[in-house]
Parts: sequence; structure tokens; C-alpha cells
Amino acid sequence: MNVGFFTMPIHPLEKDWRVSLNEDREAFLLADELGFTEGYVGEHVTDQAENITSCVAFLAWIAAATKRIKLGTGTINMPNTHPATVAASIAMLDHMLEGRLIFGISPGGLLSDAELFENLDADRNAMFLEAINDVLKIWESEAPYNIQGKYWNISTEKTMMKDIGQGIIARPLQRPHPPIVVTAVAPFSKGVTEAAARGWDPISANFLMPAWVKSHWPRYVEGCERSGRSADPANWRVAKSVFVAEDAAVAKAYATDPDGPYVYYYRSLFAKLKKGGRIELFKTRRDQPDDEVTLESICERLVIWGTPESVADQMLAFQEEVGKFGTLLYAGKDWKDRELGRQSMILMAEKVMPRINAGASGRSKAAQ
Repeated sequence: MNVGFFTMPIHPLEKDWRVSLNEDREAFLLADELGFTEGYVGEHVTDQAENITSCVAFLAWIAAATKRIKLGTGTINMPNTHPATVAASIAMLDHMLEGRLIFGISPGGLLSDAELFENLDADRNAMFLEAINDVLKIWESEAPYNIQGKYWNISTEKTMMKDIGQGIIARPLQRPHPPIVVTAVAPFSKGVTEAAARGWDPISANFLMPAWVKSHWPRYVEGCERSGRSADPANWRVAKSVFVAEDAAVAKAYATDPDGPYVYYYRSLFAKLKKGGRIELFKTRRDQPDDEVTLESICERLVIWGTPESVADQMLAFQEEVGKFGTLLYAGKDWKDRELGRQSMILMAEKVMPRINAGASGRSKAAQ
């Protein structure tokens, strides 16, 4: 199992934006130093807490400062941006990263963003599909473009000047395009099946109960079978909220503190998803009454904390529950305590992951 990083950072509202942005940047640079294989960052325009407004801009900021880690948009909210803008920006970013880019896409889940971009009442899944099809069509086509759709029309026919390069949208460095991933946030996600059928791979979100994470693998297999590709667990990424400390008491105090970053994170998500009618993501079964879903029950099930040994054991148990996957995405949180935040990532890379991989190998041999 590889370890990667995924952050849709939720910072305190009163925190200086310069501080939170530099903190997020430092987390990615540390992940690169520690050998994390991938790092993804989300984007929202209308969220004071999730205050990275453009994942492309953020990744461009850290591109030259990272060396090995593959960086991913986590995700581009496709209905909110013109497809030609996405095609051009992603192409440039892929060149800046010298081919280390992963293209993460989604319909977008923040309702205030949808209202802002006037698609709150629209079929955002249909907009998402048209947008990504347009992006791929641009990259595979020769200019001038003439792409007509329900939501966007794309053309440079009237103004094309090929001899000087006018009217041409650049292609990514990776051909035919960077690897595409989709973030799966729904139980038994049909989107995972459709993505797999197109050669794309899933990320299971860190705010899903294990039962719903487990439901993604059969959907992925279904899509792979439809397109004749092998369903390889190595291509499945699962995000998880984890906190590691050398001392168990410190780990418990930081991870369970009502005013700490982990509880704050899920308090914010709970409020958003409950208001948006998506409380089922926090249920352990579909017929569970809404009033049984509490912040305490959410944090108890979704946050793994402890010493390196304990966290490794819990992660192996989690993998036994949901199935084998290739990359664990350590979910970034606010660094209320900078040293504890850094140390957790260091311990994850240097002490937890070797134990996980040794434990998984031992279980595999025992099964044989």
C-alpha cells in the first residue's frame, strides 16, 4: 500500500488566510519529502473555512518546490468553469509539473458554489459529463474548434490564425491526457462504474462510513468489466482521517478535543451535509434513523488515532473491512498545533506504513 495526501482544508474562520495557505503548502512539501506518492487539494469559491479557491493556482504555486510527488486536482468542479478554461489550465499545469499531474474531476458538492455559478437547480451531473467530454475533445482535436453542446459552445473558427498560433488551445504534456480520477462520495456510486468504464479511477472520500467505502469496489469492477480492463486494487485510492502520536494520551487528546481540528472538520461537514440532505453518508446502515447520527458517532467511526502501532492495527482492520486498495490518502487537517500536525505525517510515513505493509504481507502469506 502506498501513502498519499488529500486535503480539502477546513481552517478556523478567524485564521489569517496567509497563515492557512502557507500551512497547506508546507504540508504538501513535507509529504513530498516523506515519500508520499500523491497529493490532492480541493477547491471552493464560497467557503471561508475551505479557503483554497483554485486547486490549479495552488498546485502551480507548489509545483517547482516539489520533486517527486504526483499532484492532483481534488477536484476541479466542472460545472463551475468553462471547459476551455479547464483544458488550457490543466494543460499548462501538466507542463509545469513535467507530467506529474493527476486530473481529478467532479460535479462539485458545495451548494453555495452551485448557487453562485447559477447551476443550483441544474442537472450538474449532465453539466459535468458535457464539460469533461468537451475538455477531452479539445485535447484530441485540431484547431479551429467547433464543439456544440447544451451548456457550452466552443469555437475559434472565426478568428483562427494558424500561422501565428492564434485560436489553438495547448495540449497536456501527458498524452492523450493526465490520469483522470473521480472522488466518490455516494454509497454504491454509479459514478464509479461510469468512470471505470472510461478508464478513470476512484478516490473514496474520507467522510464515508466504511460500509459505503466497501460498496465502491464492486461498482469499479463492474465498470472495468464493461470496458474490458482489469480491475486492479492498486488503482483504488481511499482517503482516511488519521492522527498519529508517539504517546497514546496525546493522540487521544488531540484527535478527540471538541475544539481540536479533527472534531472541527467533521462538525463543519456534518452541518453542510445535513443541510444538503446527505446525512446518509454518516449512517452505518441505510435504515438508521437520522437522530442516531451525531457528531460523536461520526468522529468515533471516521477518525483513526493512536500510536504508530495502534494506527497500523486499526488501518489493517479497516482494510479487512472495506477490501484491498492501493493508496491510502492521509486526509489533511488544520495544524492547530503545528508540531503535532507535522509529527503525525512523519510518523505515518516512517512508522505506520511499514507496519501496515508488513502486516498485510503477513496476512497474505497466512492466507496462502
